[in-house]
Amino acid sequence: MIESLPTTDRTLIEFFKKISPALARAALFIVFFWFGALKIISASPANPLVSELLDKTMPFLTFHSFIIGFGIYEMIIGVLFIIPRAERAAIALLVPHMITTILPLILLPAITWQKFLVPTLEGQYIIKNLVIIALAFSIAAQLHPLKKQS
Repeated sequence: MIESLPTTDRTLIEFFKKISPALARAALFIVFFWFGALKIISASPANPLVSELLDKTMPFLTFHSFIIGFGIYEMIIGVLFIIPRAERAAIALLVPHMITTILPLILLPAITWQKFLVPTLEGQYIIKNLVIIALAFSIAAQLHPLKKQS
């Protein structure tokens, strides 16, 4: 039985190597498309946080127009992650999105922190974006470098 453990281990590792890119893409699509759609239909639990951040950073925009655009932006990121060869565009859109979503940790500490290093539920929601960043990096690591134009 112990002799078969390395064989089972190799088999599982090869299986995970085969399915992980597709699972990563699907997971990012689901999260971004779903959460974006919730923003558009005013059903997102993140909407109050977004509203507070918008008031602090861009008070000249109306919440309604911003949240629709933000929801569409998230849905586009999700769709781009599942389109072959659109990963670079998805990651390019992901970078400003992640920067924006981290801002409440700095600009809205009363909402995102209970005390030093103890996040609220909203803070935890934001911090989990580190997993999204790592997943996007793993997709980027699978890309083939662009060829030089001659």
